Amino acid sequence: MTLVNCTPHAVTLAAIVDGKRVDTIIPPSGHIARVQTLAKQPPSMVAGVPIPVEQPDIFGEVTGLPPSDGESLFVVSAVIAGVMAGKGRADICALGTGPSDGAIRNDKGQVVAVTRLKMVAA
Repeated sequence: MTLVNCTPHAVTLAAIVDGKRVDTIIPPSGHIARVQTLAKQPPSMVAGVPIPVEQPDIFGEVTGLPPSDGESLFVVSAVIAGVMAGKGRADICALGTGPSDGAIRNDKGQVVAVTRLKMVAA
C-alpha cells in the first residue's frame, strides 16, 4: 500500500522502532484535496452581544482527490475526511491529531508529527 499525501504540506509519521523514534516524511503528492464551502445563513446575535454567531459550514463537492486505484491510501485533512465519511471510499484516512491520538507537538502546540492515521468510514 502506498501513502499519497493529498494535503499541501509534508506529513511526518513518527513510529517507535527498537525503542527509537523513526520519522517518515510523506511529501505532498501534488493532488490537493479541497472542499467547497457553500453559502450559509447570515450570522445572528445572541442576547444583544455584538458577536456574530454563525451557522455551521455547509460543505459541497470535494475536488483534487484522486480516484481509488486499489493500491493507495490517500491522506487528507480532517475536514475532507469528515465530508467523505459514508461515501463508499475505503482508501481515505486523516491525520490523528486528537487529544488521545498521541500527536507530537512543538512548544507552541503545533503538530509536528503524528503517530497514527485514522481511516474514514466507507
